[in-house]
Amino acid sequence: MNADILPTRRYTVFEDLQGLVIASAQAALGIHLLRAAGLVTGGTAGTALILSYATGLNFSALFFALNIPFYALAWWARGPVFCVKSLATVTLVSVMAEALKPVMLLQTIHPAAAALLFGVSAGVGLLGLFRHSGSLGGVSIIALILQDKLGWRAGYVQIVHDLCLFALALWLLPLDRVGWSLLGALVLNLVIAFNHRRDWYIVS
Repeated sequence: MNADILPTRRYTVFEDLQGLVIASAQAALGIHLLRAAGLVTGGTAGTALILSYATGLNFSALFFALNIPFYALAWWARGPVFCVKSLATVTLVSVMAEALKPVMLLQTIHPAAAALLFGVSAGVGLLGLFRHSGSLGGVSIIALILQDKLGWRAGYVQIVHDLCLFALALWLLPLDRVGWSLLGALVLNLVIAFNHRRDWYIVS
């Protein structure tokens, strides 16, 4: 049957909830792997990781706090549902990333493996959040707005931002860790760029 004549159907509340929880868990797992290898990433999560390495402050608390200013933008540009879901998913990821620390102790992990697995896991998580009208706040909110308003691919927007963030990371971290981190961010953003298209599915 032609996709153009298929009946449209919105997600039920349960479908939305389970989708957001599963996607948040994927993103939290990716961050946990990245953090275990001492790597960073882009977006507000990357900013929070860099600040946590530099100051010793808790990543989850920093990640939650850094996202607060972006909720007003989310409300203005995409409405209250997107704003509330973004707040919920940022909170979930912050809590889950912290909860993984005592139950998934990683003594050693090669930075290449951490980078690749992070890129795939967090990329799939972000796709799930986008599909259910959520986000990880910050840069992902801006990227989605630019994709909606100007047609710019969200993944490519994040790549540009991440390059700027990694330039800053060079001042704080060894070159090899920044290089592996860049690989993870590239994989994540390519997953989003290749797979996040609003015409492939219905976003509630």
